[in-house]
Amino acid sequence: MGALTKGRYLSIMGLLLLVYCTVSVISKGVTGDAQPDALPSVQGTLPHFIQEPEDAYIVKSNPIKLRCRAAPALQIFFKCNGEWVHQNEHFSQEYKDLNTGLKVREVMINVSRQQVEDFHGPEDYWCLCVAWSHLGTSKSRKATVRIAYLRKNFEQDPQGKEVPINGMIVLHCRPPEGVPVAEVEWLKNEELVSSLTDDNIDTRADHNLIINEARLSDSGNYTCLASNIVAKRRSATATVIVFVNGGWSLWTEWSPCNVACGRGVQKRSRTCTNPAPLNGGAFCEGMSVQKITCNALCPIDGGWDEWSEWTVCSSQCEKQRSRGCNSPAPRHRGKMCEGNSEATENCTDGLCTQNRKLLHDVKPQSMDGSNDVALYSGLGAGIIAVAILVVAVMLYRKNHSEYGVDVIDSSALTGGFQSFNFKTTRQGNPLLLNSAMQPDLTVGRTYSTPLCFQDSADKELFDPLPDIKVKVQSSFMVSLGVAERAEFHAKAPAETFPRDLSRDYCSSMDRRKKGLLTLNGPLSASKEQPRTTGVFGHAGGRLVVPNTGVSLLVPHGAVAENMSWEMYMVINQGEASVQTLEGCEILLGPEVTYGPPGLDLFCPVAMTIAHCAEVDAENWNIQLKRRTQDSKWEEVMSVEDESTSCYCLMDSTSCHLLLDQPGSYALVGEPLTQAAVKRLKLAVFGSMEAGSMSYSLRVYCVDDTPHAFQGVVAAEKIRGGQLLEEPKMLPFQANTFSLQVSIQDVPQFLWNIKPFTTCQEFSFPQVWCSNQQPLHCAFSLERYSPATTQLSCKISVRQVKGHEQILQVYTAVTETEKESVPFFMQTDCTITSQTGPKAFKIPLSIRQRICATFDTANAKGKDWQLLAQKLHLDRNLGYFAKQRSPSAVILSLWEARHQDTADLDSLASALEEIGKIHSKSSPKEQDEPESDFSHIQEGSLCRTGKVTSHKTEDSAPEYTG
Repeated sequence: MGALTKGRYLSIMGLLLLVYCTVSVISKGVTGDAQPDALPSVQGTLPHFIQEPEDAYIVKSNPIKLRCRAAPALQIFFKCNGEWVHQNEHFSQEYKDLNTGLKVREVMINVSRQQVEDFHGPEDYWCLCVAWSHLGTSKSRKATVRIAYLRKNFEQDPQGKEVPINGMIVLHCRPPEGVPVAEVEWLKNEELVSSLTDDNIDTRADHNLIINEARLSDSGNYTCLASNIVAKRRSATATVIVFVNGGWSLWTEWSPCNVACGRGVQKRSRTCTNPAPLNGGAFCEGMSVQKITCNALCPIDGGWDEWSEWTVCSSQCEKQRSRGCNSPAPRHRGKMCEGNSEATENCTDGLCTQNRKLLHDVKPQSMDGSNDVALYSGLGAGIIAVAILVVAVMLYRKNHSEYGVDVIDSSALTGGFQSFNFKTTRQGNPLLLNSAMQPDLTVGRTYSTPLCFQDSADKELFDPLPDIKVKVQSSFMVSLGVAERAEFHAKAPAETFPRDLSRDYCSSMDRRKKGLLTLNGPLSASKEQPRTTGVFGHAGGRLVVPNTGVSLLVPHGAVAENMSWEMYMVINQGEASVQTLEGCEILLGPEVTYGPPGLDLFCPVAMTIAHCAEVDAENWNIQLKRRTQDSKWEEVMSVEDESTSCYCLMDSTSCHLLLDQPGSYALVGEPLTQAAVKRLKLAVFGSMEAGSMSYSLRVYCVDDTPHAFQGVVAAEKIRGGQLLEEPKMLPFQANTFSLQVSIQDVPQFLWNIKPFTTCQEFSFPQVWCSNQQPLHCAFSLERYSPATTQLSCKISVRQVKGHEQILQVYTAVTETEKESVPFFMQTDCTITSQTGPKAFKIPLSIRQRICATFDTANAKGKDWQLLAQKLHLDRNLGYFAKQRSPSAVILSLWEARHQDTADLDSLASALEEIGKIHSKSSPKEQDEPESDFSHIQEGSLCRTGKVTSHKTEDSAPEYTG
């Protein structure tokens, strides 16, 4: 073998020897492992570790350092994952411990990220130290090396909550996965939440935040913050709203009775302020105002008793009598009797024996003679005046018997009236006001019913109305200078309204309900009740009774999907509607029934009913009533009160109702003061009698509702009547005074008018309690010549001590014109039902966006309550709060209220104003909410006039809006 071969051989042998020695040392070290760790610090003991390697984490790409210290130790090496670390990678140093005198050896190595990533084993990357001494070896603990990280996404983000005050709040948070495990902290409005400073907060339970009793101050934005040595992570923000449900305050004391005398109303109220609802809390349930009737004791003035008998003549030649103020005695602040309670007279005609002497106290003879002359002169003058008056009346009747004309003009009608009380006899002509007069066939041909009223039982004119008085003004009375108007009632009305109302008005209502007073209109065009039907599905729609002011809105989503209902609406006619009303109540609009009875809807329908009341809470007590199965009326709610069962919104001419149950409903009013007003519609029609010289003027007084006036229209259409003047409105007060209708300014040389018909009168109960039934009176005029083709006059309709309205008549009188149809007969009001999107003004997509925006509670107050406030529907909020979607119900009410207007300006303006308020309150969060409002406002809501095409998937047809 060559020299090179020998060298290799020796090297191999040396290496084997080194391996053998190393194995021997290791085997001895293994034996030394079994020895106790705590060895005496003397020369020749096993190595004892003063510092062992600790677990470490590699952050990003920075290597970590592992250290070991042992004494006594001849050598220290690191072993990682079962393999020895090369000696070149060790950094070691040695020094002597001054206390023990032992040599201490310290070794350090670096572990890189790459080394850890390249290791693939069943466990984490680990390293330990092995120390040698003369007696053996010792091993340190294993130290793991891991790559530190923290993922971005939380395993569970905290969720926002709405919690009542004093309730428990639990916010869950599971931090992202990380090495080492992340620590969790909580932030409230970017400030650290600590359970050390607030005993009400606990943050130690599995990273969750627990607030034991919620306070208003706990409302805010909460964030879960997770962090380790690598990074920090923030969770999504959870908004916590601590709300307060409203609570009622105590009732106030009952207010004084609102009238000084008679039947009135007392009120008491409470407010939803104990506490007030906050942060979207529920509004108080129940009524905020209660009303009860009260009876104030009316003052009773004293009245004199009958005089007592005269006493015996006294020694002073006087007799006396007395009377007491006991019929009745004054009570309740009433006045004492006026006059003397005692009277004294001479009892001997001036001759009296006094002090035993005869007294002569007789007047002179000349004075008695003058008194007799004056007495007889006065009697004679009176007899002569009566005789002249009787002769004048007879001459006047004889001169006018040929044509029976009563000269009428405006100045005469402002003069005096002579009062007559007429009642017909059963044997006479029922169409004549005075049975003593000769029957006039022209009048008989003109009227198929009495002038103003009729009794359905015996057909006698004015029989049910004993207090009716017809006033007639003649030119003869004007010539005599009679200028003062006679009293219309023999008994003056009471000074205070409730006392008078209970006597005159309510008693008339009672007689009327008992059949003693019938207030049917003069004509009945048809017994048929107006009715409309329609089939509605999930898309909803609208039912309309044409020309009556009555409609029904079925909202979108009220009917379940894949279902449909055939719904109907009926206006009930006749006296049955009012016979079961109580006290002084009257119908303010038609009685309306909608069905079918078993109707099951998800949200309320909106019904609109026209009414004739001048709405004023101080003067009216207006209630919504429903007919029960036994045909009685039960109160649903008062329009001034709050209710969670239904909603009532009163406008000037219509009432809008939100109803859950089908049935028959009516708006009923009870006057509280004399200032209560209901509106009357006045109209004058005319027609020429065929083949005669007579012309008939008919004046109608009906409640100012479209339905009531349609009865007049239908009747006049059958008669061929022509509307001579645009209908006018007359406010009729509840002051118990009658209504007078008079004709004025008739050309006296062209026309004559039947006697005793120039002024006619309706009593107060008949007008006030007409209950949608028309009243009418007629004037029959006759031409002197067929050449007269024009008629001009005035019709005055006035309430005594009330308002007056003038109807100006100027028309051509020809028989061919009586077929003309009145101008108010609408020909385009024949649509009775609409279904789907075309029935609504608000497109479905925009409606859904509005509901989604406002039904969600918002800490800044942008919810359905703000929408109701901006749409002026902010009373009785408790009703909306109980609905599934308060915003949808509010929009349905808005649709019903604005069905007659052709624009959406009010809704667009309200949404724009809400958007501005919200943008000012939260400028940082403007992007998302503002997109909602811009979509709504750009979605055809801000347009006025006609919109030709709104091509969305929800509304294909054209509409105006």
